[in-house]
Amino acid sequence: MFGLFDKITEFFQEIFIGIIQANLEAMFLDINNNVSLVATEVGKTPSGWNAEVFSFVKNINDTVVIPIAGIIITAVLCIELINMVMEKNNMHSDTDTFDFFKYIIKMWIAVWLVSNAFTFSMAVFDVSQTLVTKAAGVINTNAVLDSMDVAAMVEHLKDESLWNLILIALDTSLVKLSIQVVSIIIIVITYGRMIEICLYSSVSAIPFATMGNKEWGQIGTNYIKGLFALGLQGLFLMICLGIYAVLVKTIHVTTDIHTSIFGVLGYTVLLGIMMLKSGTIAKSIMNAH
Repeated sequence: MFGLFDKITEFFQEIFIGIIQANLEAMFLDINNNVSLVATEVGKTPSGWNAEVFSFVKNINDTVVIPIAGIIITAVLCIELINMVMEKNNMHSDTDTFDFFKYIIKMWIAVWLVSNAFTFSMAVFDVSQTLVTKAAGVINTNAVLDSMDVAAMVEHLKDESLWNLILIALDTSLVKLSIQVVSIIIIVITYGRMIEICLYSSVSAIPFATMGNKEWGQIGTNYIKGLFALGLQGLFLMICLGIYAVLVKTIHVTTDIHTSIFGVLGYTVLLGIMMLKSGTIAKSIMNAH
């Protein structure tokens, strides 16, 4: 009778050990795959990320935004001309012709900037891609634990009681689900940054149209700061991934499997939080608001 009970217990132990092992392997595989995906996506330019979206955004810029920017720059240049004449001599006849020459040069530069605003925006992200690519050569984003560590965890489970195995199976399932949720959030942050880049770039001509005026010029200046902040955020995301990979590899597998898996969960949650804050940090450094 007791031998039958032992066989039943052993049977269920093997089932739960298999569940725990599957959870552990899937958990670390999911982490590494998502980290690798993010590292790949961060290093892409808008055109490399999705050619159709890039074409759509460029078409919006060319057909919708540039005509609006043309109206704005016309108003700005008219205001600048009126201010120049009135501040110079209060509409008297002793106008310096050199001032008009400078105005024409300024007007030509302003129109040229508006016409090429989208190209300038893309150039910012070409530079950021170079930063990310160079960082990728230095940063190791492989966040998977050694297979021997996972094997050691599974081997230790054979000495656990059935109730402990049930508890560990529930813990690993919970941790696996939590890590998958954090991984989805991380992917959303990565793709959200790319969509934000597309939104910024699609209206680039409008803030560039304001740069010819002292009062309105801060709009264009802050826009350029925001562009560089988005580019810098890509580098920060890579640094976060590199730090996370190092932290995961420093986890020491102990006889207490709970400590190991919740350590991985803690680092994953920390990664998600820091990636959420990466945009704010980049904007604070570039003083963009």
